[in-house]
Parts: sequence; C-alpha cells; structure tokens
Amino acid sequence: MAAGASVRSWQRTSPAPAAVFAAAAGDIEFSTDGTSVNTRGGWREMRLAIFAKRPRGAPAAPAQWDERTLPAPSVRVLFGGLWTAEQFGPQWRAWAGRLGIRETAQVTVLGDGAKWIWKQAAQNLPGAGGVLDIYHVGAHLHGAARILYGEGAAEGTAWVDARRLILLQGGATALEVALAAQEQSLRSPRKRQALADLRAYLAPHAGHTGYAGRLGRGQSIGSGMVEGACKTVVGRRLKQTGARWRVRHAEQMVALCGLLYSDLWEEYWSPEQN
Repeated sequence: MAAGASVRSWQRTSPAPAAVFAAAAGDIEFSTDGTSVNTRGGWREMRLAIFAKRPRGAPAAPAQWDERTLPAPSVRVLFGGLWTAEQFGPQWRAWAGRLGIRETAQVTVLGDGAKWIWKQAAQNLPGAGGVLDIYHVGAHLHGAARILYGEGAAEGTAWVDARRLILLQGGATALEVALAAQEQSLRSPRKRQALADLRAYLAPHAGHTGYAGRLGRGQSIGSGMVEGACKTVVGRRLKQTGARWRVRHAEQMVALCGLLYSDLWEEYWSPEQN
C-alpha cells in the first residue's frame, strides 16, 4: 500500500489539486456521508467528503425538480478516513484551505439529516449555506405515508407528492403548517406520532430547505454525489466478501480510489508533479 501512502502525502502537499479546483467553473458544493467498513478491529464507519464545483443548469419550477438534467460537476475532490465526526470535521476546513477556498460562505453543504454533519459544518465551514437532501426528506415522507395510509396505497403516494411539492415551494416552514394542521385532525395516536416525528426531523432544517430558489437558479438540491461515492468507492473496493482491513490500509486504499474519482489521476502521475 505504499502507493496509497504516497497519494495521501501528495494530496496534502501538492499545489495541483488547488490549481485544478480553481480553474474549474461552477458553484462550490460540499457533501459528506459515511459507510461501514470491516476492519480487523470490527466494523467502523468510513466517512467520505467531496468538494466539487458544478455549473448551473436551466432554471426549473418546483414541480420539475425530478425531471431536469443538471450539468455534471466540473471538478470534484474526494477524501475520507476512519475518523469520528469530531476528527473528520477539521479535515473539511483543512481541505477547503488546500483547495484555495478562502471564504467558506461560498460553499453550499448538501447533506442528509444526520446531526453530526450540520454540527461539524457550523464549526468548520462557518457561513456556508445548507441544503437538506431532498431524497432523504422523501424517504421520511414515505415512511409517514405508510403509517397514515398503509403500504403501497395510492392515497399515500398522492399525499407524499403533495407534501413534497409544498416543501419545494415554501420550504420546511410551509410544510410544518400543513403537517401540524393534519396532525390536529387525526384521532389515531400512532398516526399523530408519525406526523410529529416528521415535523421533528424537519425542525432543525428550516434554513436548509430553500429549494425553490436553488431550482430557479439551476442548482442542485441533493447529496447523491457523495452517496454514490460511498457505494462505488468504498462499497465496490473495500466491501468485498471476506475482506477485513487494517485501518491504515483501508485509508490508503480510499486515497487511491479518491484520486481516481477526483479526476486527479493524471496530475498525480505527471512527471512534473513527482
């Protein structure tokens, strides 16, 4: 795994990633997630993060959120490790500096509802905007619909679509009003609890649900980039049947896979860089 160790060192010291990042066009996005890896000490969470730039696409209305085609990122830089949230957050700040991001207010954090993401973002990317991943919200809406209307009910599907449109148009504040009114109309304690749980999930993210504005500007509202990386970078390589990794080897392998994913492979192997 000497190559992985070399890549990790290069990522921390070479000016090449910053040069590639600076030359790319688009808005700065940051996304992060984690997935389990089997180590010799047991299962541990491998946390991954991506800084990317994405050009804006065509403006879209809230009802068009899942029909539009966004431009691909013009650059992306992936890094990760078997760190706790408290260890990983400062890495975001360090990487922002390496990539020449001087004003973290230029960054938009796209993430699910995990509390550790938003806590670390507030501490290590101060001033960054936030977007709650629309697909995770959809999963919570579907979970509530199953309790309200039963598994696979057409009425439940219609309810999800209608509530998601309210969210896309007016954010969490508008959806909170609709959910609170419906909760008051229900007699079933279980159904009322389902809506109360949904409201509790959304409550910390009132400032992270400005979907209509981002759709109108042709910007992303999902964190699928990092979730895909968790599957294709970690899942495909590190979760092979029977594999149990030494910690340093797992992190070195992620550095190698991240180099390829980040489109920095040629820069790393360039004679001028080594």
